[in-house]
Amino acid sequence: MAGYENIKDKGFDNRTTGELREIAIRGGKASGEARRRKADFRKTLNMLLTAEIDNEEYKPILEALGVECTLESVLNMAMIKEGLAGNVKAYEAIAKYAGQSNQTERDDEEQRIRTERAKRARDLEVGNDDSNDENIQKFLKAMRPAQEDLEELFDNVGDGENESEEKAE
Repeated sequence: MAGYENIKDKGFDNRTTGELREIAIRGGKASGEARRRKADFRKTLNMLLTAEIDNEEYKPILEALGVECTLESVLNMAMIKEGLAGNVKAYEAIAKYAGQSNQTERDDEEQRIRTERAKRARDLEVGNDDSNDENIQKFLKAMRPAQEDLEELFDNVGDGENESEEKAE
């Protein structure tokens, strides 16, 4: 295999358990530090975004709308202003974060169907064609029988008791 030697860590194979443990400990500590740094960044960013600011351009508009004049709301207003000026990327960002999507319900249904077909094809390829879903549905139906199924079951039980009583007489 060409180039395989370049990616294989040959030194890793010769390390003792203690050395491997030490490497893992250092990696865990570094991971924890990175997580704390990211959490601190998010906390600081959220604090800055929710800070009240006094912006002469946007403050009257935001107050008229009944919105707090925070850095976050000013940034949103600036994006809207850019979108109104014809900046398509600003408009797309606004639409994305406002929960609007150009994907229709028909597109969603089509994607669901494609996903189900791909799953069935994969199951057939792997050999999982024992129709587990059908078996699960039958089991669930048996666990929650319809009222008519119950009545039919108890009607049969009642008939059997009468027959044995009649035979005993």
